[in-house]
Amino acid sequence: MFQYAIKKFLYGLAVMAGVVSVVFVLFNILPGDPARMTMGQRSDVQSLEAVRKEFGLDKSRPVQFFLYLNDLSPFSIHPDEEGNRKKYHYVRLIGIGKEVIVLKWPYLRRSYQTKREVTSILRETVPNTFILALTAMIFATIIGVFLGVLSAVHKDTWIDKAANSFAILGISAPSFFVGIIIAWLFGFVLSDYTGLNMSGSLYSYDPFKGEIMTWKNLWLPMLTLGLRPLAIIVQLTRSAMLDVLAQDYIRTARAKGLGRNAIIYKHALKNALNPVITAISGWFASLLAGSFFVEYIFGYNGLGRTTVTALEMSDFPVVMGSILFIAFIFVLINILVDVLYAFVDPRVKLA
Repeated sequence: MFQYAIKKFLYGLAVMAGVVSVVFVLFNILPGDPARMTMGQRSDVQSLEAVRKEFGLDKSRPVQFFLYLNDLSPFSIHPDEEGNRKKYHYVRLIGIGKEVIVLKWPYLRRSYQTKREVTSILRETVPNTFILALTAMIFATIIGVFLGVLSAVHKDTWIDKAANSFAILGISAPSFFVGIIIAWLFGFVLSDYTGLNMSGSLYSYDPFKGEIMTWKNLWLPMLTLGLRPLAIIVQLTRSAMLDVLAQDYIRTARAKGLGRNAIIYKHALKNALNPVITAISGWFASLLAGSFFVEYIFGYNGLGRTTVTALEMSDFPVVMGSILFIAFIFVLINILVDVLYAFVDPRVKLA
């Protein structure tokens, strides 16, 4: 188990290093002056030079990359100055002359537009996106597994054909197109009956009550975001269930007189869950990334909408921080899924 954890940890570091390198190169070949984005187009030369010096933009690209890695790393080297102590919030470990090796949270720098730290922006928006992705995945899993089992048990009937048609439609339709249709239909045409809005965030401001949670604004983006993984789960569950139901031990269970529900849910479904777990884990991480345009369509204040807005404004630190966070979630979920396999299927061993 320990060797497995070390191997996965090193794998995760390699993936994150690759993502950091690609993201840094891509955003450094794009046009635009970060100093002017931070200070404004009418800033004086001294202010621009001060900003360039703060972010290391006056140095060569390799040095800038090293400084960026130094900011991201939890163990880094900095001059022991008051400004650095406030900026990085570090714990001093070892002093080396005027430099110190410190322990800190990864520093994602500051937004060019709002001047706020990217970590603070992510702290506000990630919980909203996490709630959206989690509810969409729960919705997709419950309905998808139910329809998949129903389709497999009633193979070649109208129930099976209807479930397959729904799955094909869900896979084929792009999320941004589905989002527009759902927003128009349920948030505009049928709004008098549904009570739902075309746009809105999880939290809204009431002049008398302050900030309040508005759950109804979650329904439409959740439905849009969960539709495609639901369709995938239907097909995977159906295929896995058909394979398991054809196994010898299922026929033996029937011969022993076990009830239909016991055979389906206690024996067959448990052994058919591996591909479904893979889909759920992969789609949950994908939903965090795939929520970008869904959030933008519904005006839902989350990581996706914030990233798209930052991309429009060329606010690179916010975009880079969002991409790195999503990459970290992908790596973390992949490791957790491998561990989960061992609990669901005894045949899987961690090595």
